[in-house]
Amino acid sequence: MSDDQRDQNPAEPAAQAPGPTGPEPEPIPFFGTTWVNHDGGYALRRVGLALGSLVTAIAAAVLLRLSYEGLEIGNVGPFLSISVVVLFAIASSIAFAKTWESFSRRPAPSSDEAALKGLKAIGFIGSLIAYFLRCLGEAPGEKLRRAEYERAQADFARRRSSRTGNPAARRPKRKK
Repeated sequence: MSDDQRDQNPAEPAAQAPGPTGPEPEPIPFFGTTWVNHDGGYALRRVGLALGSLVTAIAAAVLLRLSYEGLEIGNVGPFLSISVVVLFAIASSIAFAKTWESFSRRPAPSSDEAALKGLKAIGFIGSLIAYFLRCLGEAPGEKLRRAEYERAQADFARRRSSRTGNPAARRPKRKK
C-alpha cells in the first residue's frame, strides 16, 4: 500500500461498544423524537399538523354534506336520511372520545380497540378534530410518552447508581 492510499483511507480504531446510555424515547408519528427537547422544528410540525387535520376535517364534512344532498336528490326518504346523519354523529363522537383517550393512556391488551376500528373509520371526523385539538397544546401522545420516558430514566439511574462502600465490610448493627 502506498503512502497516498494510506492518507486517503486512514485506519479507523476499532469501535468500542459503548456502555448503556439509558432508555431511548419512543417516537411519535410525524414528530419522531423531537418532542423530548422540542427541537428540530417541533413547533412548526405541531402547527402544520393542527392545520392539516383541521383542513382535512372540514373537507370531510363538506364531502359528507354532498353525500347527504345526494341522498336527498335520490328521494330515499326521511328515515334513511336521518339515520345516516345520526350514524355519523354517533360514530364521530365515539371516535373523538376514543382518540382523545388514546393520547393519555395505553389501551389494555384485552380492550375493545380492535372492535372499534370500523366505527372509528366511519367517525373519522371526530378523530381528526381530536387530533387538531391535541396539537394545539402538545404533540398527540406526548404527555403519556414523556411520563413513561421520565419513569424509565429514573429507573435506569437508580439501577446504575453505585452503592457506597463494601456491604461485606460493614459492621453489624448493635442491638439495643
